[in-house]
Amino acid sequence: MFWLSQDNKVGVYGGLAVMEGVMFAGQTTNVTAVRRKSNQEIEFFEVPKTETKWLTMLKKIPFIRGIAALIEASGKGANHLNFSAEVYAEEEGEEIEKPSRLTMILGVALVGVLSFLMGKVIFTLVPAALEYILFERFFDGFFLHNIIEGLIKIIILFGYLYVISLTPLIKRLFQYHGAEHKVISCYEAGLDLTVKNVQKFSTLHYRCGSSFMVFTVIVGVFVYAAYPVLMGYESITLWEKLLQRLFLLPVVIGVSFEVLRFTNSLREVPVLKYLGYPGLWLQKLTTKQPTDDQVEVSIASFKRVLELDARK
Repeated sequence: MFWLSQDNKVGVYGGLAVMEGVMFAGQTTNVTAVRRKSNQEIEFFEVPKTETKWLTMLKKIPFIRGIAALIEASGKGANHLNFSAEVYAEEEGEEIEKPSRLTMILGVALVGVLSFLMGKVIFTLVPAALEYILFERFFDGFFLHNIIEGLIKIIILFGYLYVISLTPLIKRLFQYHGAEHKVISCYEAGLDLTVKNVQKFSTLHYRCGSSFMVFTVIVGVFVYAAYPVLMGYESITLWEKLLQRLFLLPVVIGVSFEVLRFTNSLREVPVLKYLGYPGLWLQKLTTKQPTDDQVEVSIASFKRVLELDARK
């Protein structure tokens, strides 16, 4: 999944890799295209875009709009992930019970937006607890402890993504993630959306949600270190540390979103463009080189979005 800034001159489009397909969010409609295994035909799932007034208002407020964007993205992704999972189950010739289907959807969503908030809470608390248990007695200083905590987060994140990328299902999901990025890059370059043209582009994209995950780790180091100092704490207990993490999580998300937008705006500036590199490094795990057939599905989804947007 990737994010596009609101001032993008070629239009505001976001995407999400789903099971055996890609979802694109357009200006009027959100479209998922998946390929059926049985007949190789591409099937579409279209949901008209609706505006929620309070979310629209929040998305205009700096440092708040990141949280609003997450909420909106989660709502967009849920139905499309469910659709792709149902098609996948049908094509595999299995009757998957609802509990099993939910488990499968959530498993895929761990690399998407549906479970991002839940995953962010867990990903925030577990490294914080590990760092406290393992290193609290050995070092002084909030900043040093937060650097260690950040390193633990990076190790867990990269390790988790590497392990799941070895499974066939997630590997294909990451290929569709790469196809999604390639299509957007081709569109932004002004080229015709053909398989040949799309395949020329990188699977990496500056505005990807994977970059956002990295920024939350980096920003968190500074926010979590600054808070106890500003509040006059000399030391904190494990429970105080965990409660602080939960309390400051919206702040970290909000600041990280602004940092992502800032680095994106500087990607053409020599030297400063390197601010976006940590996110691109993570994308080397969350994207894989897609096949021509997978690119074809991604193109079909995006072209359908453009077609529906042109009718407004």
